[in-house]
Amino acid sequence: MPSFTSNFEFLKHHNELLFRLAETAERCYASDPNTSLIKMRQLGEAIAQNVAARVGVEFGKNIKQIDLLRDLDYTLRLNENVKDAFHSIRKLGNVANHEYLSSSHRDALKSLRVGCALSGWYHVTFGGDKAKGFIFKPFIKPIDPSEYVRELEEKFNTLKIESQRSSDRITVVEQLNKVTEEKAAAEKQRADKMAEERTVWEQVAEEHEAKLSEYRAKMDAENILYKQTFAQQDKQAQAQEITRVEQSNFHLDEDATRVLIDQQLNDAGWIVDTVNIRHSKGSKPERDKNKAIAEWPTDSGPADYVLFIGLTPVATIEAKRSRKNVYSAIEQAKRYASGLNSNNHFEIENTWGEFKVPLTFATNGRPYLKQLEQESGIWFLDVRDNSNRRRALKGWYSPQEIKTYLKQTPQQAENKLDQMDFVYELKLRDYQIDAIKAIEQTIKKGESRALVAMATGTGKTKTCIALVYRLLKSERFRRILFLVDRSALGIQATDNFKEVRMENLQTFADTFELMGMEINKPVSKRPEDETKVHIATVQGLVKRILYPSDNGDKPGVGEYDCIVVDECHRGYLLDRELSDTEISFRDQKDYQSKYRAVIEYFDAFKIGLTATPAIHTIDIFGEPVYSYSYTDAVIDGYLTDHLPPIRIHTKLAEQGIHYEVNEEVQVYDVTNNSIETFNTPDELDFDVSQFNHKVISANFTKVVANWLIESDAISPYSAAKTLIFCVTDKHADQVVEALKDACERYHGEVEDDAIQKITGASDKPLEKVCAMKPVVTDVNITFSALEQELSQSSSIELQQLAKNPQIICKHSKILLTPTVIAWSLFKP
Repeated sequence: MPSFTSNFEFLKHHNELLFRLAETAERCYASDPNTSLIKMRQLGEAIAQNVAARVGVEFGKNIKQIDLLRDLDYTLRLNENVKDAFHSIRKLGNVANHEYLSSSHRDALKSLRVGCALSGWYHVTFGGDKAKGFIFKPFIKPIDPSEYVRELEEKFNTLKIESQRSSDRITVVEQLNKVTEEKAAAEKQRADKMAEERTVWEQVAEEHEAKLSEYRAKMDAENILYKQTFAQQDKQAQAQEITRVEQSNFHLDEDATRVLIDQQLNDAGWIVDTVNIRHSKGSKPERDKNKAIAEWPTDSGPADYVLFIGLTPVATIEAKRSRKNVYSAIEQAKRYASGLNSNNHFEIENTWGEFKVPLTFATNGRPYLKQLEQESGIWFLDVRDNSNRRRALKGWYSPQEIKTYLKQTPQQAENKLDQMDFVYELKLRDYQIDAIKAIEQTIKKGESRALVAMATGTGKTKTCIALVYRLLKSERFRRILFLVDRSALGIQATDNFKEVRMENLQTFADTFELMGMEINKPVSKRPEDETKVHIATVQGLVKRILYPSDNGDKPGVGEYDCIVVDECHRGYLLDRELSDTEISFRDQKDYQSKYRAVIEYFDAFKIGLTATPAIHTIDIFGEPVYSYSYTDAVIDGYLTDHLPPIRIHTKLAEQGIHYEVNEEVQVYDVTNNSIETFNTPDELDFDVSQFNHKVISANFTKVVANWLIESDAISPYSAAKTLIFCVTDKHADQVVEALKDACERYHGEVEDDAIQKITGASDKPLEKVCAMKPVVTDVNITFSALEQELSQSSSIELQQLAKNPQIICKHSKILLTPTVIAWSLFKP
């Protein structure tokens, strides 16, 4: 085989399999680019399996790469570029594996570049002393036998289009025939060269594959050992290793950065290839094609990219190296937008002051990080109005999203809002009108978010429907996402939008196209072009945005231009059992992070609605622009004041929890489902509310259940339907059994369905919830014995509360719905 220097030499310090896969991909690049792509995909799989083993994540031949990367992300908060690199070589390899394309050298080169960067990250992260002082060398580009052919193909296509327009068709046809001859000769030369190199490669390929199998078996054994070693470490050591891997830097040179930017633009729907689709190689805008053409000429030098929708230029892009400031790079994009040259390939129909295109972008390929705000993300500026502010995006606008964006006229829409009255068949109260006006004023000020705090029972949903109706009718926004944290709320919201009448006896859904949620029907993932309101769950969007499949269901950042988050405080209640997807969250912080990532992913105005703003809620949506408290509603006569809660004294609440030094205690390990014994290193005192989140006591549950039944606070013979809220699905089962035992002890036999569980794990839970049709009242009955000190009150007061037709506790977590009894245990 011909001698050459590999770009992956540093992988020799690791398992032999990694280097041999990379070397194979490089060696067969010219003769067989498909095999090169497949070997790079296998390299990505081998690296992912090794990383998984080192951090205790399950791996194996039966686990698909896309699923393994998802599982890795549950454990590791990997750099976004690392994840993009894994997925890029995976996708390119999949195409090569399923669709044989003999001319895919450019894809193979992309895979080699990105794979080299990924391998460098792996080496720095896991190379130990051998990786100290490691310097990334410039990537050595292999010879591409297809490059000249592609240039001739581009020239051929250009001449073919020109032959249909030119008045001197004879000359153009002559040129076209000449290029056709040159193209045929180049294709033959390429085929001969590839065949020659393939002959040399095939002489050693069989022996090479046998060696790969040997190396793979060796690495599998090493991975098992890595996983066992990690499992034997204590929790602190494991956490330190995970943090170390998460913080490891990912190096991208300028060419690799361009490859990732190309992939991002391609995923957003643009035809792009920095190496081949560039002005210097004859690339031009074409009708009915959305192209990102590289190095387009301007008065001040070539723009890195110009985005064309058909023959219309809509944006300039400045692409920096990964460590460069992005915020200030907008200035260069503006300069390109001002000095864009048409070169007789298109007509500049509109200008905006000095600018010949309306939009500008700047990027360095790095994912947006708040801590490095001006050095990351995709920065965007609409130059049509000099008062517009630049802002960071989490992704690229698609061609269709740019089309609809450019059609909007915010100032005219806001003038319409000012002229609209509030005379609707949906009668609004004064404070509801004030809340809507406060949000609209916030929008007019150019802010990006608004939070409204209205007490439970004051009509947040009614207010929201009227607000959304006005924003759509005035055309201030084109599509609104109504976001909920579980399917039951989505179904309820859908019913409200379908039933509420606004004007001329027309319901909201009669006026604007609604994509909602219904019982026993699959959730609609992508809105139609006509959709104006799309109701979806946080969990569903977490899956689509953070763990997208390969079928293109990831939404664009411009898919919605307004988001309304109902009960926005609830996004901070980690609820594994009621998840609408199979996604798990490793802890509360991880859930909060993903909840926020979904809301902030879209380039949209965010509106939060809640009765109880939390610190994290305010962090996302800002301080409330309007508040209407429970006290205000009581004073105004819209709500009735409630009786004080009944409190029960417990020994645990009064005396707390204390352990002496070296005291032997038992601890339940949730992961391994085992009980471990250890000695306390120091005196330990637990806050009761903290203990409440971590410990579920069966005996305590029985005591409280017995007290409730014995004191006649609740009765299984009452016609009332009531709710209980528990910590977990398992706890809900425990509470059901405790109440049934107590009822049988004091009242005799009770029907099995008189007390039942309704959680995400139940059979058809949504049908059970909807069958209850509860009427929400302002009564909040709470028995949170382990979370706060409870004081005793008379059973008469408790009976009065229990007789209320519906009692629904605020801040629910797992939903347990007995037919008869309502009380909140272990309030989250």
